[in-house]
Formats: sequence, C-alpha cells, structure tokens
Amino acid sequence: QEDTDHNYYISRIYGPSDSASRDLWVNIDQMEKDKVKIHGILSNTHRQAARVNLSFDFPFYGHFLREITVATGGKWFSTRSAQNRLICFSRCVSSVPMGFPGTALVVQWDHVHLQDNYNLGSFTFQATLLIDGRIIFGYKEIPVLVTQISSTNHPVKVGLSDAFVVVHRIQQIPNVRRRTIYEYHRVELQMSKITNISAVEMTPLPTCLQFNGCGPCVSSQIGFNCSWCSKLQR
Repeated sequence: QEDTDHNYYISRIYGPSDSASRDLWVNIDQMEKDKVKIHGILSNTHRQAARVNLSFDFPFYGHFLREITVATGGKWFSTRSAQNRLICFSRCVSSVPMGFPGTALVVQWDHVHLQDNYNLGSFTFQATLLIDGRIIFGYKEIPVLVTQISSTNHPVKVGLSDAFVVVHRIQQIPNVRRRTIYEYHRVELQMSKITNISAVEMTPLPTCLQFNGCGPCVSSQIGFNCSWCSKLQR
C-alpha cells in the first residue's frame, strides 16, 4: 500500500489480503485480565460517552494527551477538542472492552449495530493509541459498504481532525459564554477501503511543538514554518 501524506500524519491502508491487517488487530481476549476492562457505561447503550485516563503521554497533533473521551458511536475525542472519527454510526448499540497494556490504549467496539437498521448486521472494530503517537484503526467485521451507511441522523466519517476552542463573552447576557470550535485540519480516509479484515495505520509527522529551543525551532525543515515565542518559551 502507498503512503498518503496529510501534513501532520502519514496514513497507510491495508486490505484483507495484506498480512498487516491481521497483525495490527489486537486480540483483547488474549490479554491479561487485569489489563482489560468492559466499560459498563458504554456497553449495551447508544449515544453515550465516558472519559478514559491514559497511563502515558499520547502525542496527538503535537499535543500531549493524558485523557480522552470514548463514545459508543466509534469515536474518541480529547478534552482540548481534538477529535478522531473512526466511523460515526447513527445511534449505535455496543459492547466496549478496553485494553491497557501500559504503552497503548486499545478500544474495541464489539458487535455494534445501527440503531435504525439493526438487521443489517454487527460491526466490530478497534482504535489503538500507541505511546509513539501512532494510531491504528482495525476493522474486523464490516457487514456493509461504509459508503452505504445513511448519514441522515449522524455524519459517517473515517479519519482524524483537530480543532481549538475559543470562548466568547456575550455582552447582552452576563455570565454567559459561547464556545466556538474551529477545526483547522482533518485527515479524511477513503471509506470505500474500509472492509472486513482491513486496517489503517497513521504515523505522526514532526510538528513545531516538539522543539524546546529557539535555534532548533527556527532552523527546522519539517514542512512547517516554525517560529519561536520567547515569552512562552515555545
């Protein structure tokens, strides 16, 4: 498979005939029991989300995360509004086991059904966050083409996005603030390539945030025009 450069990440999609599709799938059943948790809030329900603490600093778009929020619809996002969209199913029901091997977090959406089309079949897929910043999407059971899933009630997307939040004060209403989310980058993957026994591996590229000194920052050649702020020391 060819690599695709998305500026912040390089993605590679593996199909059913690629051995990597199976190698990248994490068999949670074979993990030590104390490192696996079935999340009660997220299991057998729909349109729910729960916070999950990470045991390591996970670099996402150059920012280090120690907590993410996992949703039943095949989505996770961070408290800084960095969002990862695996597949956002409309109104899904699922069992969500999680694995915590120490240097990674594995979230599995197990036997997910579309709430408005239950008889279509179940979906089983994973997201793995690795300490080196790589993100793995693994797809075990995809009973229908993702492009055929209705987006009437909820958008269907595969990929990543990052955003930042700006809080505005409303002068006419005291003590009320409006939060606006500005998405500045997204990685959109080809949904037609998401099938049974497929996987996506996304490897982070260097960003300006990794530098801790003026010299290395301004002299870097990483595809971004980095500038150093002496006041923030960043």
